[in-house]
Amino acid sequence: MSVNNSKYKVIKQQIKDNILSAKYKIGDRLPTESYLMAEFGVSRFTVRRAIDELVNENFVRRVQGDGMYIKDWHKTNKADDDLQTIAVITTHIADYIFPNIINAIDNVVSKAGYSLILANTHNDPKRERDSLLRLLKLKPAAWIIEPTQSAVNHENINLYRQIEKLNVPALFINSSYPGINFPYLRTDDETGVFKLTNYLFSIGHRRIIGAFQIDDLQGVDRMKGFTKAYLNHPYFSDQLSTIMYKSTDGYEMIFDRIMNFYNNQNINKPDAIICYNDQFAISLIDTFKEQGWRIPEDISIIGFDDFKMSSYITPTLTTLSHPKSQMGRDAGKMILQLINNQKVKSITYQPELILRKSVKPI
Repeated sequence: MSVNNSKYKVIKQQIKDNILSAKYKIGDRLPTESYLMAEFGVSRFTVRRAIDELVNENFVRRVQGDGMYIKDWHKTNKADDDLQTIAVITTHIADYIFPNIINAIDNVVSKAGYSLILANTHNDPKRERDSLLRLLKLKPAAWIIEPTQSAVNHENINLYRQIEKLNVPALFINSSYPGINFPYLRTDDETGVFKLTNYLFSIGHRRIIGAFQIDDLQGVDRMKGFTKAYLNHPYFSDQLSTIMYKSTDGYEMIFDRIMNFYNNQNINKPDAIICYNDQFAISLIDTFKEQGWRIPEDISIIGFDDFKMSSYITPTLTTLSHPKSQMGRDAGKMILQLINNQKVKSITYQPELILRKSVKPI
């Protein structure tokens, strides 16, 4: 009995996922019972049980003598009007800058009678897909999404196109996906790091390592700003050094690469490191201090995001600002405007340089 239950649930879930992801489009004819029996290796009874539940849930309709068709499930499956929810998908929830963003969103939308449904992708495209499929079933009133591996992840674009077709209000925070026309709220990462690098030049630094996570667009843009600053100074542009890594790479391995690069420079050793974000910079400072380095006497280290801990570590971290709470408030206001069919404009914030003790003039 439990085996049959398991089989019919597998069939039902597969068909539902195909509907939610628009592999099976509204109005499409479903494969025949015989086809589904052969595909899943089950009896006709098992297939019919799966289809019966999809019919009851308003995803599928039967046409006598003609087969089974996909219903306009988003219109026929209206959420309870008393349960006004907004889906928020971020790469992380409980740590780093994300609690500030999420709390600020909630403070705004809760006053308008909405509650949040949260999903955490851990910057993993598979988890992003699972979150999108799960939340599509719940039919939230709107979506606020931080893209996962936005520079390389294209496998879930069909789900974002599905949200576009459903005409549900949606926006991106921190980044966006090319080809998906949701409004966005993001920092001007390229300009921020460009100005930061030029500041380091102004206080004597020339041999700077840029360590950037390049599977999201924030990291790619930060690396562009770093490179652009050097290209404007041809007399020492050959001293540019870049270390690129992916979000799946462990910090220990990346730190080993940085250390090996530094030790292999017999002359003109690097005098500063610009890190992808504060989380990386703080861990790097801890690692260097454990090995006897003095920061900034031996090397200057700079982050990005102005994470709360940046002002409490020793030495305090020079960084670029991220408008965490402001972004959350603006995202909350913008999504409410979209729900009310008002026009909105994307927002790009200009990071500010916050000078602390981890940088030393040369």
